[in-house]
Amino acid sequence: MHAASREALATVESHLDGLVHGSGNAVAVAAQTGTELFDVVEVLDGDRALRVAVADASSSPAQRTGLIRAVFGGKVSDSTLSVLDEAAARTWSTPREFRAGLVTLGRRAFLRGAEKQGQLGQVEDELFRLSRVLDREGELTQLLSDKAADPARKRGLLADVLYGKVNMFTEALALHVIGRPEKNPIDDITNLVEAVAQLQGRSVAHVVSAQELNVGQQAALAEKLGRIYGRAMSIHSEVDPSLLGGMTIRVDDEIIDGSMAGKIAKLRASLV
Repeated sequence: MHAASREALATVESHLDGLVHGSGNAVAVAAQTGTELFDVVEVLDGDRALRVAVADASSSPAQRTGLIRAVFGGKVSDSTLSVLDEAAARTWSTPREFRAGLVTLGRRAFLRGAEKQGQLGQVEDELFRLSRVLDREGELTQLLSDKAADPARKRGLLADVLYGKVNMFTEALALHVIGRPEKNPIDDITNLVEAVAQLQGRSVAHVVSAQELNVGQQAALAEKLGRIYGRAMSIHSEVDPSLLGGMTIRVDDEIIDGSMAGKIAKLRASLV
């Protein structure tokens, strides 16, 4: 996002947080607001003229909010309309970035709801596990990646996979990502995992180890990586026996290979 859009988004995020935290039924408000913001995005995706008009910097804030109320008033909750009003009153660099901002706000609403239920860490873990499932299940990922497929069909396919296995916030976030892809299912879900961690003030360390790490080992690793990178870390781990021993760690674009398989490969390379 350009600077103007980043500033606008930060302002509306603060407004959204205040609405959720100040509500007597924060979880319900967050869930409804997130759902309705995603619905608004779908309307904008289908109406280019409207999408351009609600973010037209040449119009006054009053004109943009008036248009929002004319289109969505009475069709969404007061909390959602308040977020839309606040967004329309801000200056965005482009209509595309306004639309992207609403997506971010919809996700944030769901995450604030999960936070109020004490399930934010669970959502983060479930989304990570889903990204690993998609990485292993090539046929499923290929079906979900099909740009020609009906988004509703793809959502239905993923909903069948997730049914009864994750909480409602994880499911809602995953279904929206699959229905409105940005890159591909694995990267989009992974980016969402990082957003959840960031909301908790942490970065993600993706760890692949030869043997499963217990809770104590994960905590010790998180502490050590926190000292190295200077920020709190979320450890997301999976097992790969082919490493033979040790582990690999990926933080952002940096990979630390401390696996036995990696050391053998380096030794072989040095002997050539």
